[in-house]
Amino acid sequence: MSGTKRDPGRALLKAETRRLGARARLPILLGLGVAACVIAQAWLFARLVATLLGHDAGGWWDLAGAAALMVLAALLTAGQEITQAAAGRAARADLRARAFERLLALGPADQRAAGEKATLVVERVEALDGYFAKWLPAAMLALLVPALILLAVAVIDWVSASVLLVMGLLVPVGMALAGLGAAAASKKQFESLARLSGRFTDRVRGIPTLVLFNRQDDEARALSVQAEELRTRTMKVLRIAFLSTGILEFLAAATLAYLAWRHGAHLGTAHPNMVAALWVIMLVPAFFQPLRNFSGAYHEAQSARGAAAELAPLLDAPEEVGLRLEEVPPRVTVTLADVRLTYAPDRPPALDGLSFSLAAGETLLLAGASGSGKSSVLALLLGFRRADAGRVAINGQDVALLRPAELRRLSAYVGQRAHVFAGSIADNIALARADASPAQIQAAAEAAQVMEFAAGLPDGLHTVVGDGGFGLSGGQAQRVALARAFLRDAPLVILDEPTASLDPGTEELVLDAIRRLCVGRTAIIATHSAAALRGLPGRTLTLEAGRAGGRRMAGD
Repeated sequence: MSGTKRDPGRALLKAETRRLGARARLPILLGLGVAACVIAQAWLFARLVATLLGHDAGGWWDLAGAAALMVLAALLTAGQEITQAAAGRAARADLRARAFERLLALGPADQRAAGEKATLVVERVEALDGYFAKWLPAAMLALLVPALILLAVAVIDWVSASVLLVMGLLVPVGMALAGLGAAAASKKQFESLARLSGRFTDRVRGIPTLVLFNRQDDEARALSVQAEELRTRTMKVLRIAFLSTGILEFLAAATLAYLAWRHGAHLGTAHPNMVAALWVIMLVPAFFQPLRNFSGAYHEAQSARGAAAELAPLLDAPEEVGLRLEEVPPRVTVTLADVRLTYAPDRPPALDGLSFSLAAGETLLLAGASGSGKSSVLALLLGFRRADAGRVAINGQDVALLRPAELRRLSAYVGQRAHVFAGSIADNIALARADASPAQIQAAAEAAQVMEFAAGLPDGLHTVVGDGGFGLSGGQAQRVALARAFLRDAPLVILDEPTASLDPGTEELVLDAIRRLCVGRTAIIATHSAAALRGLPGRTLTLEAGRAGGRRMAGD
């Protein structure tokens, strides 16, 4: 086994480079084409300049050839930039899709704040663009183009080629000395950006609460402190980038000055090959240009590695494994046998030997105080958690054999606070089934009592509401969530505190919709108080510290 510790950020970037394949190689090939044009063009210009100095070297055909090569180089450069941008877009699209897919798969099991998740999918992925669009081609061309120029120069003047080689080798040495702290500085910058972005996003969502408690000024000052920290760390990264660029420019200027002196002042007008001398001097900027691009992209690579280090734990998480359902069964039974679940070693178990069974079409009220284990049972049935011990079975089959996403195909979930997205009410209901027809959406809305309030809206179900359900009351949003459950038409219904914080009138409407939703389906309803769900058929199981307490019929 290798003694070096695997760098997950670098591994992620290498894996994505392999995934890009030809998209990553094409800009490099075009860059080599540009370099070949520049070498040939420099030779023709050298012949023209030598002619102006009194040597019979070039003519009109050289001028025409140089012009043609200039146009070809411009076209190749444009193609190189387009393909580089395309490679960056492809990499970002792939990584963003994978990161978003992983966040969706983890669901509530991911404890990151909403702002941190947004930063991962947006800022972190955007920071990787420079690596694929600039750094990869720059790094390869910084090796290939100088090598090509050295071979060409060595054929005519090995001394000049040796000077270029020595000065070129000093460039990465100088950049390494200047950039020892670049990766660490970039990582700290991204950590500071993540804290600022996460805090800002979360506080924007909680503006009403901050205003109610008169904490808006305190939060503004806290954000200002974090913004200043980000500015300081960003300037440190830029100082490193400017230092490495200064070293490169000094080496390029020194090389040009020495070769000009050697071929000019030292050999004078009696130079044995004036065209070759001028050609070598003209190639000095072309020799250092790929190294200059490499230096300019160096901080892009450091920033990308810092961002990749943050993304890697999410993307490297084990992918879902298990069986897929051929079809969703019309009815399901649920069994938990001696199930144990612990979230952290230093915390008591969330479930400690819990056992119960639920027949097809039966309703179970899971009652208990906060922390008794109700949400943990729901998380197991929704596939967001795996039991540490014991057995969770649906229709007699261990759910550990299924992909977590397959469990969610079996169920329709309604939480304590329904999230309503910006858009029409009909679109929000259709989230449960993308292929639902307008008639099916209408039927689900009627079954969930949504039409009781939607009929009075200007556009009915097509009325647009704001993000978070702005424009709807809590009870109305809850009925939209119930409409999704009706439209989903799954054999297992899972509800978490569905009537919490509702006024008596709205609560009765919601309870009536829940009764109809549970008919013919297996239902598990978590609640702090079974009395709040009066009139629902079935039985009650009270949880205490992750264990089963008393059992009684719901109507008792």
